[in-house]
Amino acid sequence: MRFTQMAKLITEELNKTSDIKIDMCLNSKMANAIELWSMMYRNESPWVNNKTVFSANLPASISSEVARLVTLELKSEVAGSVRADYINGVYKKTLANLRQYTEYGCAKGGLIFKPYVAANGVQVQYIQADCFFPIAFDTSGNITHCTFVEQIRRGSKIYTRLEIHQLNGRQLKITNRAFLSTSDAVLGSEISISDVPQWSELQYEVVYDGVKKLPFGYFKVPLANTVDDNSPLGVSVYSRAVPLIKEADKRYSNISWEYEAKEAAVHIASTLLKYSKENDKFEYPGGKERLYRALEYSTGATDKPLLDVFSPEIRDASLFNGFNNQLKLIEFNCSLAYGTISDPQLIEKTAEEIKTSKQRSYTMISDTQAALQNALEDLIAAIDFWATIYNLAPMGTYETSYTWDDSIVVDAEKERKQDMADMAAGIMRPDEYRSKWYGETQTEALKNLPQPDVKDAMM
Repeated sequence: MRFTQMAKLITEELNKTSDIKIDMCLNSKMANAIELWSMMYRNESPWVNNKTVFSANLPASISSEVARLVTLELKSEVAGSVRADYINGVYKKTLANLRQYTEYGCAKGGLIFKPYVAANGVQVQYIQADCFFPIAFDTSGNITHCTFVEQIRRGSKIYTRLEIHQLNGRQLKITNRAFLSTSDAVLGSEISISDVPQWSELQYEVVYDGVKKLPFGYFKVPLANTVDDNSPLGVSVYSRAVPLIKEADKRYSNISWEYEAKEAAVHIASTLLKYSKENDKFEYPGGKERLYRALEYSTGATDKPLLDVFSPEIRDASLFNGFNNQLKLIEFNCSLAYGTISDPQLIEKTAEEIKTSKQRSYTMISDTQAALQNALEDLIAAIDFWATIYNLAPMGTYETSYTWDDSIVVDAEKERKQDMADMAAGIMRPDEYRSKWYGETQTEALKNLPQPDVKDAMM
């Protein structure tokens, strides 16, 4: 079912049982945008028909590169107690696949890290932006009311489960409602949640007191929402480049057509070919149908030769240049450094332009890292919440550490070599160098410096 259609059906269904009218914060304009970003990411942009316009697969490439830069060399762990060790065991599984799910979040504007309790302990579900439906946020931008959707198809039957989370003050209510339909156009009639074997162990409604936040982490891309500036939802990393990506796909298609249209061929008089009555077609030399094109020369060989080679010049340089310039526009609008998806060899820049370009990318990546860290903090708190509810590990405190890579702007190897040169020249002290590159305090650095050999000292 289309995302926009599901949002409409959920709103209508919730209003049937609500005392007050529910207005989903996900309006039709925002829902349409999320649906478009999802289609673009799946290489199904509405302007791509695979006949005259082909996809250059830019949305997935952009999302993948941002996710790679964000999670590059990330190190994080939870420590401090037995409870912390339990949380860390669950958390490690999330970190193992974090780049992949961050890519989904970057493409569609957001991602939910939602822990749940299974037979083997706490597991984490990753819900993409086109599979959850936020209804309300608080003044701090935290979700306070939302619906998650899960569907199961059995033949012509469609089972839909709405998992509704609502926070009222410090009270959390989670409701599971199931529906049966034979059409994607409707949710269908409501049935008991126990009627579906996969959901039979779920309770219709549970209530928990003393809850500060909904038990999941919400990662959203830290860009201003230009689709709906009143919406607290995140937007895709390529949300500001949609028209530019459309034009880039057209230019890419023009390049493909240029190579196909200018493909070398030999125009040959059909009288030189042997006609096969059995196959009802001309037989080309050695099966070279792609090379030879049969033509009728009605004026005879005196006016035109029986063989004519077609091999025009290909305008690939100018077309590639236009395509590359379009990629640079996309990079700028996606806050990426020049050369990220464009050809870096075709970019002429001054040192200051290079620095500005890298700083633009660095700011985007560092902001996204901060947003992802907030989501992971909420995920860890949610794991702790369920561990307490189901008594999965002894109570205890925990601390979380994060180390993010900053090599987008800082060339660590180059900087280290420069520091070594400064130390050799007497500009930098050895203890300063050791403190900086070995993560030691000044006192530890002085203590750990190699001591001079006694014989050398006496000479």
